[in-house]
Amino acid sequence: MKKLLTLLFSTILVFTLAACGGKDDKTAGESDGDSGKDTKTLVIGATNEPHAVILEKAKPILAKQGIDLKIKTFSKYELINPALKDKDLDANFFQHIPYLEAQNKEFNYDFVNAGGIHIEPIGIYSKKYKSLDEVKDGATVIMSSNVPDHGRILTLFEAKGLIKLKDGINKSEATLDDIASNPKNLKFEYDYAPDMLPTIYNNGEGDLVVINSNYALDAGLNPVKDSIAIEDSESPYVNVIAVRKGDENREEIKALVDVLHSDEIQQFILDKWGGSVVPVDGE
Repeated sequence: MKKLLTLLFSTILVFTLAACGGKDDKTAGESDGDSGKDTKTLVIGATNEPHAVILEKAKPILAKQGIDLKIKTFSKYELINPALKDKDLDANFFQHIPYLEAQNKEFNYDFVNAGGIHIEPIGIYSKKYKSLDEVKDGATVIMSSNVPDHGRILTLFEAKGLIKLKDGINKSEATLDDIASNPKNLKFEYDYAPDMLPTIYNNGEGDLVVINSNYALDAGLNPVKDSIAIEDSESPYVNVIAVRKGDENREEIKALVDVLHSDEIQQFILDKWGGSVVPVDGE
């Protein structure tokens, strides 16, 4: 009898261990319907809107491809490239090409553009004027302290007929010293952090305030409706996925860029922001 009980107990123990072992045999990150494929994690840094919003829309699409997209949001854009350099991030999504190039040069980063995603047209806002035709002589223009944006801003003012830049210069790198003609004697002030510009505008400071669309959107402004002038969709300031050199060939990075170029994401951008953010395709 004692032998029979011992045999019975041993048999039950073997079946119990086998059952427990079967549950632990799944690869980490594998779900019941995952067909045995490992989930790869991709960490990307971004500013809040529109970048992080776009990435959240892409997240479930990438999950179906076995990629867990983790999004780290930053309120201060100047912290994002250092985080990429320190390998706290696999990629980032917040900057346009001239800014990326300037950062590489200034800080000796070795970052590359893995793919252009959208354009955020920069706009001119005013509590004082309803159109640029109303701008008075000596009006004050408040703009970002971000030097790589200065050429872009001045190019917009030239396109709207308010100033003339010197001939033969690279307009994307233009500075205030490159203004050849300023018939309205506009006074450009540029000691302001970019994220403070919507507050300055809402407080009625300055005559004209130049604001990047991501900061305008964060503050609840509609760049198309609320600005009195805005860049057109041909702007060369495309926001890109930036990575450390060599990582642009990683499968996860390529998959991310492909998803962001998809019809679904591009239509989402158009529907969500109505021209305040303009998608670019992968061609």
